[in-house]
Amino acid sequence: MSKRPTGRALRVTERAADPAALDPRIVEIGLPEPAPDQAVVEVRAAAVNVSDVKAALGAMPSAIWPRTPGRDFAGTVVAGPADWLDAEVWGSGGDLGITRDGTHASYLLLPVAALSRKPALVSVAAAATVGVPFITAFEGLRRAGLQGSGQTVVVFGANGKVGQAAIQLASRAGARVVGVERDAAAYIGHSTAPVRIFSSTTPDLGRVLFEAADGQGAAIAFNTVGSPYFAAALESLGLGGTQVLISTIERTVPFDILPFYRRNLQMIGVDSLKLPVAQCAAILDGLRPGFENGRLKAFEVGHLLPFEQAANAYRRVIAGSADRVVLAP
Repeated sequence: MSKRPTGRALRVTERAADPAALDPRIVEIGLPEPAPDQAVVEVRAAAVNVSDVKAALGAMPSAIWPRTPGRDFAGTVVAGPADWLDAEVWGSGGDLGITRDGTHASYLLLPVAALSRKPALVSVAAAATVGVPFITAFEGLRRAGLQGSGQTVVVFGANGKVGQAAIQLASRAGARVVGVERDAAAYIGHSTAPVRIFSSTTPDLGRVLFEAADGQGAAIAFNTVGSPYFAAALESLGLGGTQVLISTIERTVPFDILPFYRRNLQMIGVDSLKLPVAQCAAILDGLRPGFENGRLKAFEVGHLLPFEQAANAYRRVIAGSADRVVLAP
């Protein structure tokens, strides 16, 4: 009888007191035995997200201990239904690394419904960078009613990863896109149309952004930062516009209800942790054609690190690395 393959996984057994104390253990794991409705993915690349590190720091109340962190991945199906064997896949999930073992491991056990074929033109390492940023951006723009032509979308935190994903999706749809950044004069990411960038220090920023949308205001203000831009985002909106919030620094902000309802405005919150891995696979299936035809592009991998450097990778991400950090099991 042949011995079943073994691999490795990062294991966090208890909450770290602070980023300096992060030190996930490397443990040996066996190849999981999938049920008829499951598959096993051999993970070849797994991004490190801020939420992965926050979970290890105990900032995610729903997280189950001990666990293997990680939400995003790309790899190859090595066990499961015959029509999926050897298929290259990519994925993400709000439950991965939180309520079920995540992607920072050699093997990942998933429902078959959570499998999504990786775009052939995107490398494995690059495919692992797509999940959380693009799924968050897609869900926010979908719920805000992105249509495209004739709409203006303002993205606050334009050069962040979710900001770049939102700009890619909005510009691909045909919307005019305006970005706001703290210390940048230009947009650094990919888009299918020019992106005008405003400094966050611009006097009367909300009114300036409103006028930049043909004097009619934006249809969507995608706020990736939260409280610092909350007031300007609302002011930038035209009649019936929507502010999308995915994060914040301060939990409370001043809020004038009168202009909010008189202009028929809306606010929606998007927490990608609420999107399970099968739902994320469906979103990635829908995005795949854009990556195949080049209108959407994965992020460049700034650091591709082995498991032995996982603690350094986690600390680099929580410190605000501008580069996408990816682990290679």
